[in-house]
Amino acid sequence: MDDLINIQKKLVPDVITIMSNRYRILQSIHFLQPIGRRVLSTHLGMTERVLRGEVVFLSQQGLVHSQSTGMRLTDEGERVLHRLENVMKHVSGIPQLEKQLKNILHLSRVVIVPGNSDEQPWVKNEMGLTCVKVMESLITDNTVIAIMGGTTLAAVAEMMHPFKQSQKKPLFVSARGGLGEQVENQANTICAKMAEKADGHYRMLHVPDQLSEESYHSLSMEPSIRESLLLIQSAGMVIHGIGDAMTMAKRRRSSQELLDKIRKEHAVAEAFGYYFDQNGKVIHKVKTIGLQLEELNDERPVITVAGGKSKANAIEAFFKKGPDSVLVTDEGAAQQILQNNHF
Repeated sequence: MDDLINIQKKLVPDVITIMSNRYRILQSIHFLQPIGRRVLSTHLGMTERVLRGEVVFLSQQGLVHSQSTGMRLTDEGERVLHRLENVMKHVSGIPQLEKQLKNILHLSRVVIVPGNSDEQPWVKNEMGLTCVKVMESLITDNTVIAIMGGTTLAAVAEMMHPFKQSQKKPLFVSARGGLGEQVENQANTICAKMAEKADGHYRMLHVPDQLSEESYHSLSMEPSIRESLLLIQSAGMVIHGIGDAMTMAKRRRSSQELLDKIRKEHAVAEAFGYYFDQNGKVIHKVKTIGLQLEELNDERPVITVAGGKSKANAIEAFFKKGPDSVLVTDEGAAQQILQNNHF
């Protein structure tokens, strides 16, 4: 297959580009169906005029069916999409990239989507779609799923759909309190949205994200909070993101003292309330109620979703000390991490 693809790239390079674009369209319709053309064009970062031409072609080939509620894939479209998945991975060279990144970060599995989410907003949605597929493949009889917050997790929520592999309705639990920021990026909101789209249930954690020592101990003793914490700790799966240290500190409206400390000690990453420098050393820990980093272990799958070239240093720093995870990322972050390590 590799030889044939390499020949096609040299003799008819446009064929690969066209096939890649049409694969993305089929893949997006598959996950979002029924979907209107305008919404799909925004998701793909493609003009409506260009998308209209592609949809007409795909409809003529019997792969897409349009109706008043939106576009859907036909049975033949589903078959073609399934057969294209491995082909498209080889076309982009992603399997080799995933193998290299897995070795650098010492992870059991890495899944990379094409593009750079810093420059192409639709790539974050593609990471969300991919994360949902990974979740579906790893779901077990323990359908409790602990969810953190952040813009990337919000994209996962947007792309969520019912799990075909699970016989039980999943229970999504918020694994941390609110940041006091945009409500759509808070764990509680994301948790509720995932449950709605997955036809499941949810349990929120109604506490502030940052607490004083006194408030921490007081709230920890509340029966409803203790019940939620036990549920979080028993979760069969954990989904989280990785933030840029300074960006997260500002979103938390942290003190000037902490901002100065982050600059002075060169913190680059934040996850679970921990701030890490480039070597993975913890330089600060936020007092917060919810899932703690040290509570992660090999007994349940942990899925980390983070991408964009600008997140490369944060991803690498976190995994210097972070738990073994399935990492869902994009080419932008992956290529920068490889470059940092002279690959």
